[in-house]
Amino acid sequence: MWIFGWKGPSGYSARSTAEEVTQGIDGTGFTAIVTGASGGIGVETTRVLALHGVHVIMAVRNVDAGRSVKEAILKELPSAKIDVMELDLSSMASVRKFALDYQSSALPLNLLINNAGIMACPFALSQDNIELQFATNHIGHFLLTNLLLDTMKKTAQESHAEGRIVNLSSGGHRFTYREGIRFDKINNESEYNTIQAYGQSKLANILHASELARRLKEEGVQITANSLHPGAIATNLARHHSILNVLSNLGKFFLKNVAQGAATTCYVALHPQVKGVSGEYFMDCNKAKASSLAEDAELGKKLWDFSISLTVPK
Repeated sequence: MWIFGWKGPSGYSARSTAEEVTQGIDGTGFTAIVTGASGGIGVETTRVLALHGVHVIMAVRNVDAGRSVKEAILKELPSAKIDVMELDLSSMASVRKFALDYQSSALPLNLLINNAGIMACPFALSQDNIELQFATNHIGHFLLTNLLLDTMKKTAQESHAEGRIVNLSSGGHRFTYREGIRFDKINNESEYNTIQAYGQSKLANILHASELARRLKEEGVQITANSLHPGAIATNLARHHSILNVLSNLGKFFLKNVAQGAATTCYVALHPQVKGVSGEYFMDCNKAKASSLAEDAELGKKLWDFSISLTVPK
């Protein structure tokens, strides 16, 4: 159990914090986008990356909340380079506008951290008529990543520094529907299950990273793509689900804190040990084994094609 602090091959454990796993690393000259950076582990990820000299773009739905987080970090780290940009991942129009604005800024992009997510919410459709958890957790990040890939490729080529794409998944990917991804029932309200729909979206995060890694390797591009489980963390992510919320409140003594929850993200994004590593699933700052569905390459290819069909402008 993580609470005992057993260290894996990386030398880190589930008790390691984001600051500990990035100690001594210089991220000066790097630019990162962190989605969902105004709450939970997104805040700590932003702070720790900025602490190491990374220019962080906070991609947030609530710009005012993002600015408040930026101000708080700047009080602690006056020299931090942080910008706030609006991004609603449940809206493809918002994702496209964000990508266009980012490209217009002419900023480089070394690190793309697909961190934002919603969990176990009641059935709802996005602005694009896609089940909200799947739309926000997967489709929004899938589209964002595709739209920013050329910028990342250009940055990697010009800087001779490896680009890294990091998808935050969850151990909850194991609790998806029996078939994994319900391609023909994404919007089926009558069979909707809050937990399984969340699991489906988190499974999609892993499959996306794995298939993207395969494609980037084929291209010979100096960009890696990995996914991770940040751990069970005491945040308000489970606010839509009463049982999970109660467990979260009761479990603050054995759940990870935010500093520990952001550790694997920061490790995968910055640590030299992860250089050249792509298509892997991490947990507690070590490589881990995902479910058999998450390792199904054919399912990953099918999801890719399905995601393309949903994101092609109508």
